[in-house]
Amino acid sequence: MEEDNLKNLIKRLSKLPGLGPRSAQRAALFLIKNKEKDMLPLSKALYDVAHYYKPCVQCNNLTESDKCSICDDPRRHQNRLCVVEDISDLWAIERSGVFQGKYFVLGGNLNIMDGRGPSELGIDKLVKYVSLMCDTHTSNEIILATSATVEGQTTAHYIAERLQEFSIIISRLAHGVPVGGELNYLDDGTLALAMKARTPVG
Repeated sequence: MEEDNLKNLIKRLSKLPGLGPRSAQRAALFLIKNKEKDMLPLSKALYDVAHYYKPCVQCNNLTESDKCSICDDPRRHQNRLCVVEDISDLWAIERSGVFQGKYFVLGGNLNIMDGRGPSELGIDKLVKYVSLMCDTHTSNEIILATSATVEGQTTAHYIAERLQEFSIIISRLAHGVPVGGELNYLDDGTLALAMKARTPVG
């Protein structure tokens, strides 16, 4: 039974990004040897995140409350919304410190082959968010910070088309983002430059 449990642990660890079967074996053995110091605290941390974290009702960021700390922060610019593909992209932009507005996390990009269409990305929810912004604020700007991949550009163009009915500025990240690049792999300086040099869409 113990052997089956250990194999199961290794199998699940090997599915994590950057970990293959051998790395998973090393990680499992390390945790077993350091049960009190590392394994038990890790299992508690995993349990807590699994049971207490959920998507923010407004932007889809991770939070323990209904709204995340960014959405709840009155000091953030209420008329600027940055649309990103994943939470890791939001974290990358936050690390750069160059953006002080709000976010909307799509949870991926448009990819019909992988079964991700507009409904899977919650784009209707995004449109409602933008509509509410326009009702309560002026000089609104939507920054489409999707990756510079074919799927990312397709997603940005689709969103821009859906938002054409609103009197808003729609911009995209510019210089510094290489074609085919993903945001969470960029250094902070490059990302900051891309944010400052964003360009209008359409």
